[in-house]
Amino acid sequence: MLSIIVLTVACKNETKEQNSKTSMAVDYSETKKVDTVDTYFGTEVKDPYRWLEDDRSEETGKWVAAQNKTTFGYLENIPFREDLKKRLSDLWNYEKVGSPFKEGDYTYFYKNNGLQNQFVIYRFKNEGDEPEVFLDPNTFSKDGTTSLAGASFSKNGKLLAYSISEGGSDWRKVIIKNVETNEIVEDTIIDVKFSGMSWKGNEGFYYSSYDKPKGSELSAKTDQHKLYYHKLGTPQKEDQLIFGGTPEEKHRYVGGSVTEDDRYLIISGSVSTSGNKLFIKDLTKPNSSLITILNEPNSDSYIIENVGSKLYIVTNLNAPNQKIVTVDAANPTPENWKDFIPETENVLSPNTGGGYFFAEYMVDAVSKVLQYDYDGKLIREIELPGVGSANGFGSKKEEKELYYSFTNYKTPGSIYKYDIANGTSELYNKPKIDFNPDNYESNQVFYTSKDGTKIPMIITHKKGIELNGKNPTILYAYGGFNISLTPSFSIVNAVWMEQGGIYAVPNIRGGGEYGKKWHDAGTKMQKQNVFDDFIAAAEFLIAKKYTSSDYLAIRGGSNGGLLVGATMTQRPDLMKVALPAVGVLDMLRYHTFTAGAGWAYDYGTAEDNKEMFDYLKGYSPVHNVKEGVQYPATLVTTGDHDDRVVPAHSFKFAAELQAKQTGDNPTLIRIETNAGHGAGTPVSKTIDQFADIFGFTLYNMGYEVLPEKVNNKVKG
Repeated sequence: MLSIIVLTVACKNETKEQNSKTSMAVDYSETKKVDTVDTYFGTEVKDPYRWLEDDRSEETGKWVAAQNKTTFGYLENIPFREDLKKRLSDLWNYEKVGSPFKEGDYTYFYKNNGLQNQFVIYRFKNEGDEPEVFLDPNTFSKDGTTSLAGASFSKNGKLLAYSISEGGSDWRKVIIKNVETNEIVEDTIIDVKFSGMSWKGNEGFYYSSYDKPKGSELSAKTDQHKLYYHKLGTPQKEDQLIFGGTPEEKHRYVGGSVTEDDRYLIISGSVSTSGNKLFIKDLTKPNSSLITILNEPNSDSYIIENVGSKLYIVTNLNAPNQKIVTVDAANPTPENWKDFIPETENVLSPNTGGGYFFAEYMVDAVSKVLQYDYDGKLIREIELPGVGSANGFGSKKEEKELYYSFTNYKTPGSIYKYDIANGTSELYNKPKIDFNPDNYESNQVFYTSKDGTKIPMIITHKKGIELNGKNPTILYAYGGFNISLTPSFSIVNAVWMEQGGIYAVPNIRGGGEYGKKWHDAGTKMQKQNVFDDFIAAAEFLIAKKYTSSDYLAIRGGSNGGLLVGATMTQRPDLMKVALPAVGVLDMLRYHTFTAGAGWAYDYGTAEDNKEMFDYLKGYSPVHNVKEGVQYPATLVTTGDHDDRVVPAHSFKFAAELQAKQTGDNPTLIRIETNAGHGAGTPVSKTIDQFADIFGFTLYNMGYEVLPEKVNNKVKG
């Protein structure tokens, strides 16, 4: 299929108007169709690109190579692609430092000197000492695609268990290191997935994994998670199975953690991404049995702290915005719970440190933090540096100070040291970045969705922009899995706003900004609310003349990729550019891959019943691309090692768009090789990706030079 893309741009400068036309041919290699048909409740559904689900086949590999050749052939001809890459690199190149934390005799912190692919762990013994490199993940692989995925120190701080991810995969390896000698102390533990590492004293640690799947480890289904205990000095094959080995204990997600005092093992078991069972085991008593706290997964509950046998539990059981309760470990079931920090109208996310509780509340997606003692007495509201997101407020019990970070959409993240006793904060680290927040403004608005629900949205841009409907705008959202989008600074978004771009983030239903009810209002048979909220956000931006359909791009990743796919297929007229990243796009088959069945709380599955099947088929992006429709210019992005949302979702969606697109808007797919769902992606790859994403977006909005260079006076 050959289509000619014609972009017409009228650029106005101080002396004259200049019209220029650019045409770029896009030669899509035709994607083979097969006669695969599934039947759901008497309805036949064709799946002509089923063969692309085989990530190990030579044929799929050739398709990926052909698509990338087409896509990069297009992207390489965007005239300002290298300008964007240079500006991203220049702005990225500043020192980034994480909050310090103490383990044993050392204080550790993460640092990136600017353009390093991965953050490095440094340490020092005494204040004033010159920090030394302790662990440098940039040495794990030549191309930076092997990343540090997790780190856990033994109780005395003399040993470190750290996990690595290769090529962005969710499958991990765990390595154990002596912190004094820097030597690896025993064989690598392999085949670990969706797991932390929690030490029992200094003798060993708990971790979780699945049996290695038959077939492709990147796409085969994994659904029985198991908790193991690894004792130092013994081979992995002798690791003790603690939980998850019987049909009665079968869960998709199992986690184990040890309380700070080493007294209890806490076990959580979940069948989906929402709701969990909860158990404890007394580690001070040999051969003690599991005690059940919650035997039904109808709440999200976890133990945040204990004082002896007194447990402090964070829960949304009969408290959609969460609360903290206390109970004795001898009789820990809900009928014995007592409110410690009661539920409020705002969502609670607590932490502990220095002998206090820190209750962070989201007030319209903005942070408010209260400090309580262990009797539940309010000590103070913490004075934050501004309006935005505060994170941290955690330390060991004996600490006298802790650290927290503060950021918003126009303020790079800074770290503050907090005196726990007197409640004062002092700036610990402020990044030296070539970006002046004073030149930008960030405002929260509320708009009305289709059914009358009020939705908050934060809109950030340069001060003094003209509301003329011609500002290039990215509308970004997620809308699922109880995940909240709170204000935070992003280097890539800063580059977008430098070009006169607007960045708008609505807190739509399906997220966690207003608690469990807000989440549930965007799940299963109410999923359309999420898309309606996003569409209404776009319509608000257009009505208020922030932008227009010719200058609007929509972007989202993972569940947000589904959001973009559904929105662009339901309202292709609404935006000029669509940017679905690592999206869940085949809603009839998502649950058959890797851990996808665990997402059924949010989506339901096509096998549940006919009503659910019909509903999913009604919005599934892969199944709703239609002949004769002009879809927006689309750049689908994914990674060939994504084993969270397998790339077949994106492959099939791109194939459908290329086969059915009407008109001249390009429909391309950019497939990052040796990359996964996003976590641990090297900085170099991230810069390349966003140079392409922003370049594609602006070029298809009609720009031949960067907007900054034509003072936003481009006419379409």
